[in-house]
Amino acid sequence: MFGYRSDGKKIKKIDPLMRIVPHIMFLRNDSQVMQLQEIDCEAMDNYILDKRRTEGLRLTYMDIVMASFVRVLSMRPKLNRFIVNGRIFKRNTIQISLAVKKKLVDEADETTIKLSFDGSESIKDVMEKIHKVVNENKGDVTNETDNIAKILTSAPNFLIKFMVRFLMWMDKHGMLPKKIIEASPFHTSIFLTNLKSIKMETVYHHIYNFGTTGLFVSMGKETLEPKVVNMATKEIGVKKIMKMGIVVDERITDGLYNSLSLREFKKIMENPYILDERNENVILDD
Repeated sequence: MFGYRSDGKKIKKIDPLMRIVPHIMFLRNDSQVMQLQEIDCEAMDNYILDKRRTEGLRLTYMDIVMASFVRVLSMRPKLNRFIVNGRIFKRNTIQISLAVKKKLVDEADETTIKLSFDGSESIKDVMEKIHKVVNENKGDVTNETDNIAKILTSAPNFLIKFMVRFLMWMDKHGMLPKKIIEASPFHTSIFLTNLKSIKMETVYHHIYNFGTTGLFVSMGKETLEPKVVNMATKEIGVKKIMKMGIVVDERITDGLYNSLSLREFKKIMENPYILDERNENVILDD
């Protein structure tokens, strides 16, 4: 209560304009800013092939996306802030949530997983954690998120509404139990959806009002598109492009900081070798 939470620490010294913005835009869907990122896949394809040949690593685009965001948030920590009840908090850790189909069939159940990072991880560290957790949640396995959802939905509809609203009220006032926050996929730095895995194009997905998510990232399938391949000669060529829809809560930091952070993300995605080494200079949010 009174600005104290288990998942973050209230920021007391902040620019007056940024402090008043959450009292003008109350909800996350009031303050969504959307950006389309077009990633040239050539560098990623070469990197994945190189790592498979030389180190036996079976990397995917999702591994590179998640490792890139972990690295960006470790260098640009203000992007990892969140807003609750008009207060701005810095998060204790870097977290990424994603939805996972337990089987690739229509009837299969869907679950959500949340991974935590400290920002020092190399791409190999991120890949191993992703694959371990995804494999643990396949089949008939249930996790804490599934168990809480099952308890809530076992009640009649009017009680579900009451319980969800009560949980939202508790969260707003810093009274939500730590166990629920740890299990909730909505209390996370980034929520990621991999539409590429089901051969769909990217979307701009809304940010949930429940929880603390500051970014929602959608990966779309690759497409072949005409692009300028030589600026000097204006030569046009065909490039394989992966489009990503990124939605940011603009209240967490100013527009310049957001823009430079996403520019850094694109830079890493198009030169993944940056992720080979662990990050020994994690910047803390002051």
